[in-house]
Amino acid sequence: MLGADLLSYPNVHEAALYQALPSKKVECGTCERRCVIAEDQLGFCKTRQNIKGRLYTLVYGDVSTSSANPIEKKPFFHFWPGSYALTIGTWSCNFTCPWCQNFTLSKFPPNPRKATYISPKELIDITLRKQCQGTSISFNEPTLLFEYSLDVFRLARSKSLYNTYVSNGYLTLEALRMLKDAGLDAIKFDIKGDKEAYQKYCAADASIVWRNVAEAKKLGLHTEVVTLVIPGVNDDEECITEIVHHHLKAAGPQTPLHFTQYYPAYKFAAPRTPVKTLENAHEIAKREGAQYVYVGNVPGHKWENTHCHNCGELLIERYIFSVTRHRLTPGNKCPNCRIEIPITGEYIKPLLG
Repeated sequence: MLGADLLSYPNVHEAALYQALPSKKVECGTCERRCVIAEDQLGFCKTRQNIKGRLYTLVYGDVSTSSANPIEKKPFFHFWPGSYALTIGTWSCNFTCPWCQNFTLSKFPPNPRKATYISPKELIDITLRKQCQGTSISFNEPTLLFEYSLDVFRLARSKSLYNTYVSNGYLTLEALRMLKDAGLDAIKFDIKGDKEAYQKYCAADASIVWRNVAEAKKLGLHTEVVTLVIPGVNDDEECITEIVHHHLKAAGPQTPLHFTQYYPAYKFAAPRTPVKTLENAHEIAKREGAQYVYVGNVPGHKWENTHCHNCGELLIERYIFSVTRHRLTPGNKCPNCRIEIPITGEYIKPLLG
């Protein structure tokens, strides 16, 4: 399947971050696995191959799925509320989560010879045609589309579109900074749990993700943090409290923090997260000082709405992924106490269904 003949395919593109090593090996610099890859071999994520001593991505523009999604679905609750993002993904992942809810994409390697290739220009044309306000790389880990993201984001910015990532946060600092320079506006970090949960289920280091959360804030990226609360993995009070403390230190009290309901998927059969568990996580976060805490995947729950951190006024009502009522005044201020609410962008009344 693999070989030098792949270089003729448009989805096979030289990697943007790698280092050549002796004996025609290369070290990938896209994510913090920093795979050392021998000639003709693949990295951990199976989307990068060493061909004749050079590293190539096999998924440049290989779009496995796409759809126009409300930005609230990511979830971004404080970023251009009511807007839509043309959302795409590709194949595979650099994590090993056994509960993955997009496993039909993330657990399958790419087939470069059968790729559904969409050029960056074509993608932006589709975004505009569907009347979306921006782009989102999601579904599987967006870092795997790193080179494609750089080109898409530059084009999107030239058309006054925003750009977002929905990520596990394991990218290198170099990659994160390059994305920001290319036009990344917002990033959502999925937090899997404490140190032990990362090691056991993701074969990863939790401290790297929190480092990147802090770096994203320093870079001025709109940042939101989400934990899928999974029974027996990260639902105990000690783990939730640890997540909240890391969040407050890395992101700050006004950065939105979401606790979302898990349901059984892929290789994981733990029962659906009780709503009470999510409510307890919300209570812990608020008690510790987080100002904007949300409960997700529970349609109609009162804590999927936004309230003013200063006076408690109801500002944005939501149902699932839709904004049903919006009360912010110009400049994203509370209509009751007039304090500015930490929201990036203005409310956009959806033109899509």
